Amino acid sequence: MDDDPQVLERMRADWNARAGEDAYYYVAFGRREQEDEEFFSTAADVLRLLTGELKRLRNKDAALEIGCGPGRLMRPLSRHFAKIHGVDVSDEMIRLAGQRLSETPNAYAHHTSGSDLALFPDESFDFVYSYAVFQHIPSRDVVFQYLREARRVLKTGGILRCQINGLPAHAKQYDTWSGVRIAPGEITSFAREHDFQLLALEQIWTQYMWMTCRKMAAGWTQSLANRRDQQLPCPPHIRKISNALTGEAVAPATGPMAAISVRVERLPADCDLNHLAITADGGACRLTYVGDREADGVSQINAALPEGIRTGLVPIEVTWLGRPLCAPGWVRIMPAGPAVPRVNTVTDGVNLLSGGRIASRVVKVTMLDVTHAERFRAAVDGAEVPDTESFCVDPIFQQYEFNIFLPEGIGPGAHQVEIALGKRVFAPVPIEVV
Repeated sequence: MDDDPQVLERMRADWNARAGEDAYYYVAFGRREQEDEEFFSTAADVLRLLTGELKRLRNKDAALEIGCGPGRLMRPLSRHFAKIHGVDVSDEMIRLAGQRLSETPNAYAHHTSGSDLALFPDESFDFVYSYAVFQHIPSRDVVFQYLREARRVLKTGGILRCQINGLPAHAKQYDTWSGVRIAPGEITSFAREHDFQLLALEQIWTQYMWMTCRKMAAGWTQSLANRRDQQLPCPPHIRKISNALTGEAVAPATGPMAAISVRVERLPADCDLNHLAITADGGACRLTYVGDREADGVSQINAALPEGIRTGLVPIEVTWLGRPLCAPGWVRIMPAGPAVPRVNTVTDGVNLLSGGRIASRVVKVTMLDVTHAERFRAAVDGAEVPDTESFCVDPIFQQYEFNIFLPEGIGPGAHQVEIALGKRVFAPVPIEVV
């Protein structure tokens, strides 16, 4: 374990400085000097990604947030649990959390070393979660130490739900803002090695990769290996196959919508992403989600279709522990429509919630369905802007961010930003430079 005190002290010092400068901005990267109401409202999308997994819990006695900041997520999540605790490496963030949570009697914020959860005994929590924390940690060892500690403090059967930076690794040195990047394979291996049932691994190869794991009893992974030849008393069967995103009975062969949802009746409770496999017309799918059994006895498995799959009616086969789990099902694959790039947002490059009011002299353009980012062009009031940069946010959904650096000649006032991608020209977008 990399417990270099210099790394941990740098994490503490840098986040204390950020908390002192503008805690709300650095926690919810959207606007400088946010009011309390606006800051807490920015948690809505993250809360949906967390509360959607609470249905997996057997009990809701206690939850723990790793990297709680000023309590943005703790306060709304506190109503789901008898007690909720949060830890943070920044004592200044913990001071702010104490103030913001003063009227939430079941919420407790604690300062921590930045590398462990030593404050808490084993088997303390039903739910451990983290968001926008591990992506800022400069040490891979510290991230995985936190994950090991999360397993220790979870009750058996408890759920770990956290977000990790899954962008491809680069050669640059990591710091306390641009932290380590962790590949999906590292997460699947970690789950296998630590008796975690891996239930979701979503948005891979993005900054916001999410994982969901259930803590199983020690030796669970090995026990599965001993069950390979065991016959199930009530064989599962596929009840329905549909598009994972639309629910329709057809899926495109390529693109971000090329994913299926397989609904299986009587899916064994021990199934997870590490031990299940799905093929479509013989090609391996990439599993992203395994749901718990619903009241009707059906569990949902989501998977991305393999590249190069043919169109038409194709067989879908599900295996578990290397053996067929049930009889094959069928789904219709259709040709994908052409990618139609579109502008999603145009905002200030720093104050993302300020819309077209540009204070930083950087205009951030987000676009979807971009297949040739190198063809991006931008102009302001008809004059082309040569200084731009691009960043792939999500390679599966072909989402890009483009930063347009305004030339010195662009003064305060109203202007028009013109955006083009190859031969496609978009409607001008009004901005106000302040």
